[in-house]
Amino acid sequence: MKKVAAPKKKPASKPRRAPAKPAAVTVKKALVSEKPANRLLQLLVQVLDDKKAENLRVFNVSKVSSITDYLVLATVLAEPHLRSLRIELEKVIDAEKAKIIGIDASTGGGWTVVDAFDVMVHLFTKENREKYRLELLWKDAHEVEVKKLLKDGN
Repeated sequence: MKKVAAPKKKPASKPRRAPAKPAAVTVKKALVSEKPANRLLQLLVQVLDDKKAENLRVFNVSKVSSITDYLVLATVLAEPHLRSLRIELEKVIDAEKAKIIGIDASTGGGWTVVDAFDVMVHLFTKENREKYRLELLWKDAHEVEVKKLLKDGN
């Protein structure tokens, strides 16, 4: 006959200690110093101005948005102009070794977004600029004078 082992008794359990609390951890947005953001902003505005973007407007949205610090809006003449400006913006961002978070550049849409974390650029055809009127969405933001950015950037 086979002997069946008696089940082992569990050793008396020790009282569980609460897990140690981790040291205070603060979660912060990836901080990028203001100077590089301003430099990138100036360079992007300069290239848009040089390449004939129209109705150029810049908003400091850092106090009203967690997405970006600066919003740049510009009107382009046509789809080929839109593509050309997007490529020029990418070149500037790459040259500054800034990170492109995303680009929404579907062809024929009349609207392209280039997201460089601290600076987000929206390029529109005239029709789409009038249709979406993003300026109205950011009316609580501080508008930055484009002339000042162009002057300071030189």
